[in-house]
Amino acid sequence: MSDNNENLPNGMPDPEDLRRIWQEMLNQGLDPEALAEAAGFDGSPESMQAMFANIQGAFINQGSIVDASQVNWGEAAKKAKEIAAAGALALDDQSRKKVLDAIGIANLWLNEATEISSISLEPKLLSRMLWVDDAMPLFRELAEPVADRMNHALAEAIQSQLPEEFAASLKSAGDLMRAAGAMMFAMQLGQALGQLSREALNGSEIGLPIYQDQRPAFVVQNMIAFAQSLELGLDADQAYIFLVLREMAHARLFKHSRWLREKVVAQIREYAAGITLDTSKMTDIAEEYDPQNPEELRIALETGAFLSQRTDAQQQALDRIETNLALIEGWVDAVSSEAARRLPKGAAVQEAIRRRRATGGPAERTFATLVGLELRPKRMREAAELWRQIGAAVGSERRDALWNHPDLLPTSADIDQPAGFVARLKAELGIGDAMDQALRDLLDE
Repeated sequence: MSDNNENLPNGMPDPEDLRRIWQEMLNQGLDPEALAEAAGFDGSPESMQAMFANIQGAFINQGSIVDASQVNWGEAAKKAKEIAAAGALALDDQSRKKVLDAIGIANLWLNEATEISSISLEPKLLSRMLWVDDAMPLFRELAEPVADRMNHALAEAIQSQLPEEFAASLKSAGDLMRAAGAMMFAMQLGQALGQLSREALNGSEIGLPIYQDQRPAFVVQNMIAFAQSLELGLDADQAYIFLVLREMAHARLFKHSRWLREKVVAQIREYAAGITLDTSKMTDIAEEYDPQNPEELRIALETGAFLSQRTDAQQQALDRIETNLALIEGWVDAVSSEAARRLPKGAAVQEAIRRRRATGGPAERTFATLVGLELRPKRMREAAELWRQIGAAVGSERRDALWNHPDLLPTSADIDQPAGFVARLKAELGIGDAMDQALRDLLDE
């Protein structure tokens, strides 16, 4: 490194040193402009300057050195908001009134469908960009374990492709390489969040509320687009009511079971921390990388191509997460369906929402990108059927009381065999014995 860096904060690498290292990498056959383009930049001198600024920014946090492996979450949010802003519309008074009216109706109908009480928090009506701002903390919490592994492994893969005589000069620039990996992950996350902001209908799009206080939220522009896609005409208001029913049911559930959000987040982070990366795949892509096709690297990052196959322990952890998410979505589906029984078009809207998930909705794609976690719509349908059978057998009060503690919830096996769980629950409550005795008494008369 040059002697000029003695004037930089805490020995931060001099910009000219960074450019020299990058040029040496270019001389060894690695095209930095193609790599920059793959990370979301166009390769122009201006974008290259921004790229180096971002890499330097990874070293500095309020004037002090930080771990270069940390993702620049600000850049991720910036990228997401750029995508969210494209085609964004301001919320007009008519649209606001439709959603607010739907909220009032939904709360009344949910009071009849569930014993879990309504919440006093005022729902938030969000633009796409505001959704990015408010959702970013949750996605950061979920993505950090994978980000840490990804950028370190990416740096090692790139360094392994360089000649031995060049390794010494790059050894002192290890932080630079990890920072570059972190920057690429930030761009990947920004792309995913930006696209999700254009599709998310509410604050619980991925099955978890974006707010720790479980406040319900609605992305009104996207709700309007979804309702229009159903071609309901004058009945479009029914779509708003059903969408609001689902979000308000989510909010009630997570507010009632305060442990639920933290439990699922902890499970996802634990699963993600155990993910391993296939360095051989990284090496293969690095060896076969075509500078004329930078999309190859971008696609590999966005599709999780670098993730290794799951171990048995990882699969078991994944199954537990999917079971919890299926139970959540299944309960919401069952309760909102019951609450919407007055809607003539309610069943049609519900089926459209199910198809949206089955064909690869935003939740599935985002989870798959971040932690390789794929939600299975089939399990959600089965979980919804389980909750409906429980409600029919023991009533909504005892059904909803199962959310009082995690040990009371059905298991994956119970989702597969709902009759067995219902029978055990009735036996525990003494319902079956009482009914059987009443039948015997009737026959004895």
